[in-house]
Amino acid sequence: MRMLVLISLFCCSSIWAQVKQESRTLVLNGHKGNIAIIEVNGQTYVDLLGMARIANGSVQFQGTEVLVVLPPSSSATDAGSSESERQSELNFSKDFTKAGIEAIALMREWATSLANAIQNGFPVTDSWVSAYRDKAANGLKVLSAVTSTPADERALELFQKEFENVQRWSDTFVQARNSMSAANYALSPNALRDDPMSQKIISCAHSLASILEDGKLAEVHSCH
Repeated sequence: MRMLVLISLFCCSSIWAQVKQESRTLVLNGHKGNIAIIEVNGQTYVDLLGMARIANGSVQFQGTEVLVVLPPSSSATDAGSSESERQSELNFSKDFTKAGIEAIALMREWATSLANAIQNGFPVTDSWVSAYRDKAANGLKVLSAVTSTPADERALELFQKEFENVQRWSDTFVQARNSMSAANYALSPNALRDDPMSQKIISCAHSLASILEDGKLAEVHSCH
């Protein structure tokens, strides 16, 4: 049974001449279909049941109430799905997060041991540094092996940058072990703290630890 608003008007012959009925194409929530349109005295009315049918909705009559339920539009659903996919692409995998924490710890151990040796005037040789460097390199290798999501891949580049920074910093002290430049760090308690590369390494490590804790990728400028 088709429900037409003001259907009772058809019972009055004096109004019949003012009523115009036609079929038009209705687009609702991305759905399209033909529906009866009635114009009465300049006002337009539509077939309620037909409208709900086109939109894959439903109409219920409960006492004096008419309950119309329409599903969300396809565009809104697609937008929601796209946003969900974008958010998912920012998430780290569980294995990457675990390996990332270990990789940061190994690079921090390398940098911290190097800083302590410099501040205490201990000789910094390549053979001594290699033990810390090799462990950090292995940690980075493990991290690369478990990389799986788009966020993992982008974050891996940041970890590689941090490794390269520690490597350059370490090489600087190995090459300068017999020069006065290395001795200056031992004489000044603030020299290492104020060193630009040292600050960069520390800042990058903190940022990497922060995004791993959050579980999702974020902008990290300090590692570049």
